[in-house]
Amino acid sequence: MSLSALASGTAAEAAAQPAKSKASASAPAKSSAQAATKPAVKSGATRKVSSVVVRKAAPVLPAVPTFGQVAGLHTVDDPLSLKSSVAYVLDQDTNEVLFSKNPQAVLPIASITKLMTALVVVDAGLPLEEKLTVSQDDVDTEKFTRSRLAVGTTLTRGEMLHLALMASENRAAHALGRHYPGGLEAFVAAMNAKAHSLGMTDTHYVEPTGLSSRNQSSAADLAKLVDTTSQVPLLRDLSTSREARVALGKRLVQFRSTNGLLSNPLWDIGLQKTGFINEAGKCLVMQASMAGRKLIMVFLDSSGKASRIADAERMRKWLSAQAESSPVSAKF
Repeated sequence: MSLSALASGTAAEAAAQPAKSKASASAPAKSSAQAATKPAVKSGATRKVSSVVVRKAAPVLPAVPTFGQVAGLHTVDDPLSLKSSVAYVLDQDTNEVLFSKNPQAVLPIASITKLMTALVVVDAGLPLEEKLTVSQDDVDTEKFTRSRLAVGTTLTRGEMLHLALMASENRAAHALGRHYPGGLEAFVAAMNAKAHSLGMTDTHYVEPTGLSSRNQSSAADLAKLVDTTSQVPLLRDLSTSREARVALGKRLVQFRSTNGLLSNPLWDIGLQKTGFINEAGKCLVMQASMAGRKLIMVFLDSSGKASRIADAERMRKWLSAQAESSPVSAKF
């Protein structure tokens, strides 16, 4: 329900005071009725008028519910009180599931999509030095998001790949797909074919950026994608880069990672990707070494600005506490 408030106010007038007149021998005394008349205003005096600006408060729009909220996934409790409706932790070497919460729920995955975009580009063996130019076709007409890559910007395929993984640049990801042999349609087909080959049966892509809520997957499927991409050295390096300066025309523009955990010395992250659109909530996938293990971590549909990072920290502490005892899987 929209809420609005209207502030109003009026300036109170000062009470009228009877004018004092000098006594005159020829002037008769004023009656009590005459004493109640309005006071005289001096010639040339300026009357001050208070003005009140009446402004309507901006309407408060209701938050768009995520697919997970609509499905009631947030009502599932877990011992860590995670804000993510979906969480999944897998031992990469043994495939042992250490933590599982709604792992088969199929939800929008936002910019986690870009991991598959990058994998398809690398698999195709396309030259990283080739120059690609951003066109009007790369402008977001799905969510109307902004970009620092103006139409006409030319970068190498390697630079586009870097910005797509590190800074989640949508125009870079779209340009990568558009410059694929056969064009964007062929690229999306290759994304779905790759997902099928990896056994990602709950996954479907319609475009290479993640801006569409029709790009969907499950936590179990995304763990397979992270496992595969984390074995590609180039994707590991680009996804875990903290920042990069890129020449855009005559300017050097600095881009930074969307994942603050890369700067945290308590984390040893081998590959990562964040994501967000309203329908997906905050998302995060990582491959990280922890407590003597290589782990794959998936968090989807997290509510709150920094909640996916907080959930990852809760998971790290919980896993560390379990390190000295026999690992026990937690499923919810």
